[in-house]
Amino acid sequence: VFFKNPGRYASVSAFSPICSPTTCPWGEKAFTNYLGSVNSGRAHDASVLARAATVKPDVPILVDQGAADSFLVGEVDQLQPHVLVAACREAGIELDLRMHEGYDHSYFFISTFIGDHLNFHADALGAGPRG
Repeated sequence: VFFKNPGRYASVSAFSPICSPTTCPWGEKAFTNYLGSVNSGRAHDASVLARAATVKPDVPILVDQGAADSFLVGEVDQLQPHVLVAACREAGIELDLRMHEGYDHSYFFISTFIGDHLNFHADALGAGPRG
């Protein structure tokens, strides 16, 4: 949504996103079943959209990822944050990916870092950090 609507958002953040759904088994299955093909899913893939952005967003992007997430490591490789990092780097888009050792994407992970995300958005809106 963010990359498809330049200028509409003051900031964007995510916890453990599927960063390249057209290149992972989950996305391949979902796009084929819901949209008819993986190629149709390219219009909804953040990494593809970042590379193709004609208007570079000038707002901060924050992504937090647990380094022990079972969907990140090993043969599963569903989340692929490295693909989004590369896409943003190629496109000249600023992305702050924070990898957190010892965390997966559970409630504990989200509850630990949600305050950072709220403050991140408050700063972008000019409201300053909270609590």
